Amino acid sequence: RNKGRKNTAVLELNVPEQPVVALHSSDVVLSCSFNHTNPFNLSDLSVFWQLTDTQRSVHRYLEGHDQLADQAERFANRTRLFPNQLGLGNASLLLSRVVVADEGSYTCFVRVQDFGSAALLLQVAAPYSKPVVTLEPQSNLRPGDEVALTCVSYGGYPEGDVIWQDAGGRNLTENITTSVVANGEGLFTVTSVLTVVLEPNSTYSCRLINPILGEEGYISVTVTGQNIAFPPVALWVTVGLAICLLVLLIALAAVCRRKIKESCEEAKREAEEAKVLEEEEESKTGMISLKS
Repeated sequence: RNKGRKNTAVLELNVPEQPVVALHSSDVVLSCSFNHTNPFNLSDLSVFWQLTDTQRSVHRYLEGHDQLADQAERFANRTRLFPNQLGLGNASLLLSRVVVADEGSYTCFVRVQDFGSAALLLQVAAPYSKPVVTLEPQSNLRPGDEVALTCVSYGGYPEGDVIWQDAGGRNLTENITTSVVANGEGLFTVTSVLTVVLEPNSTYSCRLINPILGEEGYISVTVTGQNIAFPPVALWVTVGLAICLLVLLIALAAVCRRKIKESCEEAKREAEEAKVLEEEEESKTGMISLKS
């Protein structure tokens, strides 16, 4: 802990010089300690925590008890001191379930015979979701088409910065539109749209950076443009194959027709031969009957 800003008071208070960072929905301790060499009774100790700018009461301790009648409503049931450590010079405040609205400056006041005060800064942070990239249009893409890559990440705080890069890691700065929208809790959704002219094989990455928590999200996407026009060689090969197939089908049909015709003629000859043999048999049978 470092010595924080203090008024021209005899009692010296120690608070963090650097901003205290609290994650959204978590608990945080706002540190404040004082040096008092002489023993004292807790009934002689007064500890006030208030918002520096508006002077609204955050927590008040007097005559050995919490005095919360004038506490700002939004801090109700979310603050407490450390009673067992007050006699040791620890006037720190535990703030529970931190929300975005808690961000700001807090002043710690302590009186034990002498009086002192010091202020510290609370910063709230929330991690963003992993970025998701979508493509529009999504199909029938050809080199030279204009496409829009949309990168979305949500639920973070404070406002995040989006960096687009190409396959070589170079930052893209043109044709980018980024919007930031806060929800009811004050958490942000960041939407960034990169418009590019499609090349046969293009890779783009979307990097989202939280200014307090550092880099968080990264996603890379490769867009492939399919040229649906046949090149000349492929076209002639396709036409040639189609002609060959047609010729084969015609030849096969001719062969089948000839085979069927031959089969019919052979069946007809066999029927005629059978008829002749039958007539000859009948003739022989008639002659035998006359001789008898």
